[in-house]
Amino acid sequence: MSTLRDRIRAFLSHYQFRLNTDLGQHYLVDEDILETILNTADIHDTDTVVEIGPGIGVLTSELLKLAKEVIAIEFDERVIPLLKTYIQSNNDKFNNLTIIRDNALHTPLPTSPYKIVANIPYHITSPLLRHVFLESPVAPMTMTLLIQREVAENICDAGNAGMLTILVALFGKPSIACRVPPKSFLPPPKVDSAVLHIDCFPEPLADKETIEQIFKLTRIAFGQKRKMLRNTLGAFPALVERLEAASISQERRPQTLSIKEWIAIAKPA
Repeated sequence: MSTLRDRIRAFLSHYQFRLNTDLGQHYLVDEDILETILNTADIHDTDTVVEIGPGIGVLTSELLKLAKEVIAIEFDERVIPLLKTYIQSNNDKFNNLTIIRDNALHTPLPTSPYKIVANIPYHITSPLLRHVFLESPVAPMTMTLLIQREVAENICDAGNAGMLTILVALFGKPSIACRVPPKSFLPPPKVDSAVLHIDCFPEPLADKETIEQIFKLTRIAFGQKRKMLRNTLGAFPALVERLEAASISQERRPQTLSIKEWIAIAKPA
């Protein structure tokens, strides 16, 4: 019996389709990882799912069997005919699929409840999370993303926080479902990957104005990440008062602050 890898390789060869790795086209061909993504995403027949970068539809095909509706956003117009062909050959019905040819970083997301499940081009991880959480009117219920392992681990590392750690923590709780080796893809990427799952909060931990202020402050503080707060935020008397009010030492470095501490600094008493 042929493997998923064999079937994908044969499909691409038949249609003489050359993958563009500059666009992050590394197709998942590991059936165990595919199953892990689907189990982690916990898709029900009442769910609307947004998939970003569906490619020829390996993940899409499985999502269609589980979800009420799948909205697939694909940037590469060359892929769309193959996506339709692959879906039709692997699904008895596919009238619950909507394909949007667009850049996912600029595509309006649903205003009703939805989940995001995607094997995304790794270079769009940061701008995609900003688009979803900061630019869209409604955050998803959950996000299940196959991304670069190092980035996934950084997002989950609250004790050594970066900008993405803070962004995600404001909107949800991240966890890593599994690590994914390069051999799980066609062609193999040069880095290890991971399945990141984010359970999004019903509401973010702070209001819009406070969140905007947090990112103004983090841009200052992380502009000199290894510097103590006294050398960055300490230049602003009002912020010094807020640090003192929140019992945050100016000797601390920005990556050690918790999300509650950033909210305390950003939100006036």
